[in-house]
Amino acid sequence: MSNPFVRIVEPLDPKQPLKKFFNLSKLEDVRYARLPFSIRVLLEAAIRNCDEFLVKKEDVENILNWKVMQHKNVEVPFKPARVILQDFTGVPAVVDFAAMRDAVKKLGGDPEKINPICPADLVIDHSIQVDFNRQPDSLQKNQDLEFERNKERFEFLKWGSQAFKNLRIIPPGSGIIHQVNLEYLARVVMDQDGYYYPDSVVGTDSHTTMIDGLGVLGWGVGGIEAEAVMLGQPISMVLPEVVGYKLVGNPQPLVTSTDIVLTITKHLRQVGVVGKFVEFFGPGVAQLSIADRATIANMCPEYGATAAYFPVDDISIGYLIQTGRNEEKVMCTKRYLEAVGMLRDFKNSSQDPDFTQVVELDLHTVVPCCSGPKRPQDKVAVSDMKKDFETCLGAKQGFKGFQIAPDRHNSVVKFNFEDRDFELAHGSVVIAAITSCTNTSNPSVMLGAGLLAKKAVEAGLTVKPYIKTSLSPGSGVVTYYLRESGVMRYLSQLGFDVVGYGCMTCIGNSGPLPESVVEAITQGDLVAVGVLSGNRNFEGRVHPNTRANYLASPPLVIAYAIAGTVRIDFETEPLGINASGKKIFLKDIWPTRNEIQAVERQFVIPGMFKEVYEKIETVNKAWNALDAPSDKLYTWNPKSTYIKSPPFFDGLTLALQTPKTIEDAYVLLSFGDSVTTDHISPAGNIARNSPAARYLTSRGLTPREFNSYGSRRGNDAVMARGTFANIRLVNKFIDKQGPQTIHFPSGEILDVFDAAERYKQAGHPLIVLAGKEYGAGSSRDWAAKGPFLLGVKAVLAESYERIHRSNLVGMGVIPLQYLPGENAGTLGLTGRERYTIIIPEELKPQMNVQIKLNTGKTFHAIMRFDTDVELAYFHNGGILNYMIRKMAS
Repeated sequence: MSNPFVRIVEPLDPKQPLKKFFNLSKLEDVRYARLPFSIRVLLEAAIRNCDEFLVKKEDVENILNWKVMQHKNVEVPFKPARVILQDFTGVPAVVDFAAMRDAVKKLGGDPEKINPICPADLVIDHSIQVDFNRQPDSLQKNQDLEFERNKERFEFLKWGSQAFKNLRIIPPGSGIIHQVNLEYLARVVMDQDGYYYPDSVVGTDSHTTMIDGLGVLGWGVGGIEAEAVMLGQPISMVLPEVVGYKLVGNPQPLVTSTDIVLTITKHLRQVGVVGKFVEFFGPGVAQLSIADRATIANMCPEYGATAAYFPVDDISIGYLIQTGRNEEKVMCTKRYLEAVGMLRDFKNSSQDPDFTQVVELDLHTVVPCCSGPKRPQDKVAVSDMKKDFETCLGAKQGFKGFQIAPDRHNSVVKFNFEDRDFELAHGSVVIAAITSCTNTSNPSVMLGAGLLAKKAVEAGLTVKPYIKTSLSPGSGVVTYYLRESGVMRYLSQLGFDVVGYGCMTCIGNSGPLPESVVEAITQGDLVAVGVLSGNRNFEGRVHPNTRANYLASPPLVIAYAIAGTVRIDFETEPLGINASGKKIFLKDIWPTRNEIQAVERQFVIPGMFKEVYEKIETVNKAWNALDAPSDKLYTWNPKSTYIKSPPFFDGLTLALQTPKTIEDAYVLLSFGDSVTTDHISPAGNIARNSPAARYLTSRGLTPREFNSYGSRRGNDAVMARGTFANIRLVNKFIDKQGPQTIHFPSGEILDVFDAAERYKQAGHPLIVLAGKEYGAGSSRDWAAKGPFLLGVKAVLAESYERIHRSNLVGMGVIPLQYLPGENAGTLGLTGRERYTIIIPEELKPQMNVQIKLNTGKTFHAIMRFDTDVELAYFHNGGILNYMIRKMAS
């Protein structure tokens, strides 16, 4: 059927009649001008894609009627303009596509139907580790080691780029996915198939929201959901509430964008924005650069919202020109946005739309701060850091506590490093990393760090040699302007050499600490510290030996590295004493905003962006030399420990299987609140005593060759064994932290995988019990695939992180939620019971289901299939099965 809104199609420029757009102002509907700008993007996509099948006129009406419908849990479809993937999530996606081709062929269909329809970019940025630092050739050594470890994965991805249409690979060494998206991939307005329309994106990484800072609506989705979008399916979403976040005032001279985002993160966590859009407005927005806005949007997952949208304004348009985009296309972009009422003037309050709720922040009230020691929302003013850390030391084990006995608070361990004697204590900094797209995309904080380094070196300050310092920029542009402005050599003198272009320490690829440092930490049971300019600091994520990790701006990362401890009050205590005996305080070397802006204006120029990005797809010689097969069906290598055909589609038939009641399930694990995807499916090192290590050893690998869990996501045998393998896992069945559980039939304490295997062999289904925010953290499809392979049929939690719930649905695992006011405690659940979950024949979104225990107790929970589409996926055994049946029939 033709589009019912074809009447509002017209050329943007009468001189180019073939270049058209849907002119939303021609709807002549007064509701449009009152819609939040983020909702206007959803509306345009619905109108343009309206076919009365996947997208209906009723959907368009519901979006137009947002002010009323936002509270009614109404489902709307959204077809984003493109998809982005990083390699940790991208490899399993391409593995799934390859396996889906095999499955479609087995069912008698055309395997080449399995092809991205929606354009997709895959940026390889998650594989490089900080194996070498503080060496002139650290960068080359780390990149060489990255290729040595990941050659199989890279060859497979290169095959995928050739075998699948509409899939572009950005090679390793190019930068971090979200910074490359911001500086290069984002269009703001698409010009495709004869139409102009707003750029929008979903990505297999939760920090996809960074692009919202440029006015491109985007958010993270599960890898499974992204695959469906790539195959042309719309995302089915509940029409969101939109919280208006009003910014007023000007930041203080010493405050950075990092301080602002950490303040906003804590504030919005308190407001409660899970499942909602946040849209920024007010005169304070005009005080923020696009890099500042992108920093704030980047940490959207940490404050729990779906998207953190800054509508396009003239500063956004200026950024496109600054980053070397085609000026003619940029002017066309502006013309389009003006025509459809999507260009914002933040100083003009008459443009302010309706919001569900408005909250306000005066930027002048923001003070320098960090967040930690275990969560990004736990903001600590820099002036309170010493006191806060010392309070955490003795506090009860938890997000703000380490439960160290009072008589051990001042413990000191002596050790030798490079023939010199040093001491470590609680609070000693052992990792200091300028890392992550959150901050390296922002020239003001990066140049601020460089200028601070320059002043520190000139003042005679140094960083202790055992501290693992590193600089991993999100693009080559950063290195370019740091070098041209003359600050790179000072960063290097303090140990902050460029060690790679990728996520690195931010995702746990921090590499090994010196053995003598690890021995000292272990010997003294010390709470050692990592300080990083990243976005996540969950326990066990950054490094196994740093129990405390603080998020900080790049200049503060350097300051704490120089100090060597977080137990310092910068106001009253010097950073250090130079060779002349002079005390040097942080205020003596902190650059002013005016200093930073002057250097930025001079050295961050369009030519840099053009030069770096013109050759981004061809500059990596090692990638160019890779030899990849050219067949359309992938030839699986049974000897590979990286790439393996997954068992998800084994025995799949065209006929649907009726979902059955889950009978007498055992509880595999019982959790409290805030269990993250890092706990469920860690991305970092593979412990030598783990089931995954035993498997890899049985395949002839040595520990040096294990690599990380993240790099092995193309192999289900490793990933199933890595599920719930985080060393900091807190399972209520076990008295201490660790990846173990009780196998109840035998009473034995086993590794989680080994217990699950025993249950599976005996034919026992499994469930998981959890508290609030189950699945918080990174978008990670293996956090759903792994439990599925262990035999977990359902999770029963108080609440879910949005992406993780979607991933569970995508794998056919039932997300159950306690009724309001109920939890394991109020219901008296120990987890030692056996659970029968009654699945009725007629299923409806968010219906209550009955759960019976073998103790005789009965209660109800909400089955969190939120839409009819999600129920369709469940009936098919998951979203991929649904797509295979659709393509094969």
